[in-house]
Amino acid sequence: MGMSYVIDAVRTPRGRGKAGKGALSGIHPQELLAQVLNTLQQRQGFEPREVDDVMAGCVSQVGEQGANLARSAVLAAGWPHEVSAVSLNRFCASGLQAVHFGAMGVASGAMDLVIAGGVESMSRVPMGSDGGGQDGNNTHLRERVFQVPQGISADLIATLEGFSREELDAVALRSQRNAARAIQEGRFAKSLFPVKDPRTGTVVLERDEVPRPNTTAEGLAALEPAFTALGGTVVGPKGETLDQLALAAYPRAKAIRHLHTAGNSSGIVDGAAAVTLASERYVREKGLKPRARIRAMATIGSEPVLMLTAPAPASQKALRMAGMTARDIDLWEINEAFAGVVLQTIRTLGIDPERVNVNGGSIALGHPLGATGAMLLGTALDELERSDKQTALITLCVSGGQGIATLIERL
Repeated sequence: MGMSYVIDAVRTPRGRGKAGKGALSGIHPQELLAQVLNTLQQRQGFEPREVDDVMAGCVSQVGEQGANLARSAVLAAGWPHEVSAVSLNRFCASGLQAVHFGAMGVASGAMDLVIAGGVESMSRVPMGSDGGGQDGNNTHLRERVFQVPQGISADLIATLEGFSREELDAVALRSQRNAARAIQEGRFAKSLFPVKDPRTGTVVLERDEVPRPNTTAEGLAALEPAFTALGGTVVGPKGETLDQLALAAYPRAKAIRHLHTAGNSSGIVDGAAAVTLASERYVREKGLKPRARIRAMATIGSEPVLMLTAPAPASQKALRMAGMTARDIDLWEINEAFAGVVLQTIRTLGIDPERVNVNGGSIALGHPLGATGAMLLGTALDELERSDKQTALITLCVSGGQGIATLIERL
């Protein structure tokens, strides 16, 4: 096997993901991804026809995000018809999974140049728009395992781990403060580009729209738990509530403590991102200077009710593949789907919290489902270069009980 090199990474700003309310809500998701593709091409000067494939993650593949969004984005970008493209879905890991597939292609020698990333317009195609729920509405599957919504799983994790509301809010406050510092110091500037209206050329958004730099511990503490009412919803075949179904799988919890709020959970946003990946052969022939190489990639499954605990074992799997330990990693990007996920991963792996999400995360910046993984990789790479560090590990939890991890090394 050869090496997979990261040549560049870019992203849009994250726009508020409410219909008609956010700056990106007027931009079709195909156009968001198309602008990412053209920005990469303009920065690097490659010939689009040299791209072997465009791979894009997207979670809600219905409506405007259906019909192979990636292929439509290639056409919207004005790239040659010969450039192929594929859309994929591994829920919140979709953008990073696209990077994995692209890296596999170039490392194997089957491909030389791949653009991989993802997009999600949560304002135009809200979560759940495909109608599939957690399990595709398969009643036979529900007889074997009844999967609860992620918010219930997050609160169950917090209950089992004994996390307090104050600990969860502290993660959120740190995310907001770190993001505010990163924005003030221009730490995102290298990867960020302004999104324009494709018809008028007018800039519609040039910086992340959702961070709340004035967030306080008192303000976070005043927020009501987000999933209490959801947990009391009756959905079971024998009249069980969602909380009761979760507790049936984890009776030692005794009672679920609903601790996650809108303030310590990820924000709903629009956005797109991508990474340029190249083979050793392409790098040598073109005289390129890669920014990083991918040392290891891993995915893993986990118990589907608790669901969100797989970042730790996925990271351990990637570390084993690279012959490394958690202590060897300079920077960690642990997706802040919920504060409890970050704390559980840190505790399980014994990570120094000061190495985690140093420029904020999805609690402050938002989580555009299909794009987040690629965004986190770009953020990690930029910070490795800024702080003159070498290694970073990016990991996300995944709906239905999965995890993903990518280990990169700066060159």
